[in-house]
This record gives sequence, structure tokens and C-alpha cells, in this order.
Amino acid sequence: MKQILVFLLFSLMLVWLMFSPVYRHILILRQAMLQKETDYLLEVGASGAFGYIDESMLEASRERLVQVGFNRSQLAYAVTARSGLDAMDPDRPLPRGDGLRLVITYPYGNLFGVDRLLGISSPGSSDRMGAAGMKMSEYVP
Repeated sequence: MKQILVFLLFSLMLVWLMFSPVYRHILILRQAMLQKETDYLLEVGASGAFGYIDESMLEASRERLVQVGFNRSQLAYAVTARSGLDAMDPDRPLPRGDGLRLVITYPYGNLFGVDRLLGISSPGSSDRMGAAGMKMSEYVP
């Protein structure tokens, strides 16, 4: 009985040590892609040509993230302005100096399933990773 228990514990540890670096790299890659997309959308949206982030920009962002392995339906975007104005209205761009804030989130899913099997505390499958940023609008009417 002791041998079976030792074998099971050793097997679990071996599997965890083998796959731990893999899913941690997936987590780092997803986080980096979310932050890169956030920075890009803020750079474009807060430029002097726009002053907003509209639905077509968000749809293009979803397309870019789907191409690197994200699930379109699980991506969540939140676009706000520091002043409380609608930051997604192309007819009323944010004036220069107003903060344009963007948050993109994505669920962890079963990324930490191996950790949960070993009893290591980890984010739940419904918890979300995210990237956020704020940039001052440069739009001058």
C-alpha cells in the first residue's frame, strides 16, 4: 500500500514538474498579448485623429487576438473616460487631456488544473486575467 501511495505521489510531482513551465509560459504569453493589444488600442484611440475607441476598433482587436489563440466570446472590453463622457462615441471624441481608459480581460479557464489537483491554491476557472491602460486623448476639434 505504501508503495502505491509513494508511486502516485511521485507520479503527480513528476507530471507537475514537467508541465508547470508549459502552462506558466502560456499564462505569460496571454498576459503579454492582452497588454500589447491594450497599448495598441490606446495609442490609436487616443491619437489626434480619433479621441475614442469605437466598436469597429474593438472588433478588429478581437480578430487579432483570435489569430493568436484567444476565444472571441470570452474576451471582455471596458472603455471609459476619466471625465465620465462616453469614450466610444465617434461623434463626440474626447477632448485633449481627457483620460481614455481601456481594460481587456480573459478567463484563466482550466490553465491551473494541475495545480488544483496537487492542492496548490490557484485562480479559479471563472477568475479573469486582464490588462489595463490609460492614455490622454490628443484629439483637438
